[in-house]
Amino acid sequence: MATFPTAPPVRHRLRPVVVPLVLLVVALVAAVGSRLVALPTSSSDAAAPVGDGELPDGTSVYDDRHAGVTELDPDLLRALRRAATAAVDDDVDIVVNSGWRSREYQQRLLDEAVATYGSRAEAARWVSTPDASPHVSGDAVDVGPAQAAAWLGSNGARYGLCRIYDNEPWHYELRPEAVDRGCPPRYPDPTHDPRNRR
Repeated sequence: MATFPTAPPVRHRLRPVVVPLVLLVVALVAAVGSRLVALPTSSSDAAAPVGDGELPDGTSVYDDRHAGVTELDPDLLRALRRAATAAVDDDVDIVVNSGWRSREYQQRLLDEAVATYGSRAEAARWVSTPDASPHVSGDAVDVGPAQAAAWLGSNGARYGLCRIYDNEPWHYELRPEAVDRGCPPRYPDPTHDPRNRR
């Protein structure tokens, strides 16, 4: 009987093709799978802004992770962002030191001010009650650093942003009429603000 040479086994010829192909499929499945796990399954899964209003140092006016910025009145936030964009042209970086505050956070700040200043009457020159504070309603923003507060003091009215208190050069609120008429006269401190006499 004649013997014929046999072809090498099929597994040897396919190995150089199959192994890389299997590795490629595994890598693709892993990549796609990790993206699927990272995607929110509904809009309620999207990350909500965090916090009670307390902000880390240097918080950008463009921050969208902290409630202290995202819960500001939308018109105030738009005006602040327009001003911050313009301030960059003058090499000034406006940051938010404080913006929206929860009632609880505002009360904590008031309690700390009473401890610091020794009386509720003296603390009221610096910190309003939760019922009166424009921070709780999202209608006030404290900016920094000092150069940014000074820049807003000179330029804020163009954006409707006005300094409200003589003793707080960092505290700004939206006064849309200021764009045409300038900012209204300031109060010496919050105790002279009618909103704080409720």
